[in-house]
This record gives sequence, C-alpha cells and structure tokens, in this order.
Amino acid sequence: MNANVRSAISQYGKAGTQSVVEAADPHRLIQMLMEGALDKIAIARGAMERNDFAVKGEHIGWAVSIINGLRGSLDKESGGEVAENLDALYEYMGRRLMEANSANDITMLDEVSGLLREIKSGWDSIPDDVRQDFAAQRGAERPRPLNGSVQV
Repeated sequence: MNANVRSAISQYGKAGTQSVVEAADPHRLIQMLMEGALDKIAIARGAMERNDFAVKGEHIGWAVSIINGLRGSLDKESGGEVAENLDALYEYMGRRLMEANSANDITMLDEVSGLLREIKSGWDSIPDDVRQDFAAQRGAERPRPLNGSVQV
C-alpha cells in the first residue's frame, strides 16, 4: 500500500474502522476514502452553517488530506488519460475546498461533494466479476481497480 493511500486512510480510519480497512481490497479502500471525504465535507458544511469555524476548518482539512491521498494513489503511467483527468479533478476539488474554507462558501462545498459523488458512482458501478477478472489478469492476489489507476 503506498504512503499516500496509507496517510489518507489514517485520516479516515479511526479505531472502529481499522479492522475493516485492513481487510478491504484496494477497490473497497478507494470507496471508503471517498465516503470518508464526503462525510468530512458534510460535517464541515454543518459547521459552516453554525459558524463553528474550528470544526469547519478541521473537517475541510481532513477532506483535503483524503482527496490528496486519492490523488497521490493514481498511477498515471498505467491509468493514462483517465488517471490524468482524475488528477486534475482531485487537484481542483482540493483547491475548491480551501477556497470554501476561506470564503465560508457552502456552494463550493456542495460543488465538491457533487463531483466526488459522481466519481464514486462510477467507481461503485464496476462489477465484482470485472474487478476479479482484472486482478486475475494482473496476477494479483487481491482485486485491483479496473483501469489500473491506483497503487495500493
């Protein structure tokens, strides 16, 4: 598992989820990171509505760390154009979260949540048999993402 994903998981995976993280295949780990980022953005949104600036900043920071972990896990060599596009999108989302924090702008948080939900929807729709076939082709012991865009 590469250091960027490990760092992002540490932001998301607290004691209660540690065993789930350890048992998860790479595809599920990415799903969990996306879920974690969405959760952090939702908490930041609520804090922003309550003018709880400390909680807002903390959770936006966590969301940015998770997104940076997703970004750092991309294998641009194997993932080609898809990985390059995701890299640019993750970079944009991180920047928008930081802007949302400084501007106290809920619409920016909602924008990033929408983008991340769209990526997650595509990721979630990869059938198990396709992931398993891809893993078998690569000779991996555990399933890896369909496009080879993640190093874990």
